[in-house]
Amino acid sequence: MLRKIEFSEIKNIVNGVAYLEEAEGRIVFHRFTKEQETLYENMRPEYISACMRTAGVKLLFQTDSSKLYLKADTTSQLADRMFYSFDVSINGKQVDKLDNFSGKHWDSDYVHAQFPTGVVEKCFEIGQGDKTVCIEFPYTVRAELIELCVEEHAYVKKIKRDKKLLAFGDSITHGYDALHPSKRYISRLAEYLEAEEVNKAIGGETFFPELGLTKEEFEPEYITVAYGTNDWSHNSRETFVTSCTAFYKNISETYPKAKIYAISPIWRKDYQLDKEFGPFHELIEVMQEAVADLSNVKLIPGFDLVPHDEKLFGDFRLHPNDEGFTYYFENCIRLF
Repeated sequence: MLRKIEFSEIKNIVNGVAYLEEAEGRIVFHRFTKEQETLYENMRPEYISACMRTAGVKLLFQTDSSKLYLKADTTSQLADRMFYSFDVSINGKQVDKLDNFSGKHWDSDYVHAQFPTGVVEKCFEIGQGDKTVCIEFPYTVRAELIELCVEEHAYVKKIKRDKKLLAFGDSITHGYDALHPSKRYISRLAEYLEAEEVNKAIGGETFFPELGLTKEEFEPEYITVAYGTNDWSHNSRETFVTSCTAFYKNISETYPKAKIYAISPIWRKDYQLDKEFGPFHELIEVMQEAVADLSNVKLIPGFDLVPHDEKLFGDFRLHPNDEGFTYYFENCIRLF
């Protein structure tokens, strides 16, 4: 016999959310605060759908249950990636998953392949005895929890992580194009730091100074900021300098005690194109100047974090795949 873990218990074991709510028998996860959601609604409404994708959302707990049942609704509303995976880890090691691409066949470009979305479920065999369980939610879709069940007499205990990693950025910090959310560089960085990931990244986003003025209900120990590649693609140099400088000033003043890491953009296949901003390599020069007088901000050069090999990118040009994110993570922690 299995028992359903109730909303109050889910609220106790969820990581990476600002708040959650129960609606029509489903639990909806919000990784942005209500203030931040209003900010996007008023200033950047094109990103509202992406705000609701469950990047960085994890259920983390201890249990002695040998079974785990998960039922969720996945929606790809306005999403530009159709694949997803719920990664299940036991004692820090991924042991299973619930995805929509296993057993499917696609051309080499999985990024633009079509996969089914909707209500999905699976019962996992997770072994006897006490264990730490982590269910990492997809970053590509909005995933709403319908049921999470353990054995009838099993306990579910919260695992407290005292440290927080607050992550700002664009699609790469959001997770594109990892097949598995647990392979994202920011997820692995949080695990390395033994911190809870709180992900504020959005695919397509640029420096948004007003976001840097919003305040979380916690004080993060670490903050990463990884914008710039979309700014180079779409904005003038003057716009970039203004927004980049303002964002770092705002986030430094909002969280003066945090260790802030400014990660400049990684290599992209088209980096030699002529853009209004100017040469791609000059991004880091602007960022260096923007953070020069901010004592709690450290610049991490990003261009060589992932080798310049299109095979390490899901779309062969910009977004790392699982292997590419391994390089990103391993090279990044050497510079922390």
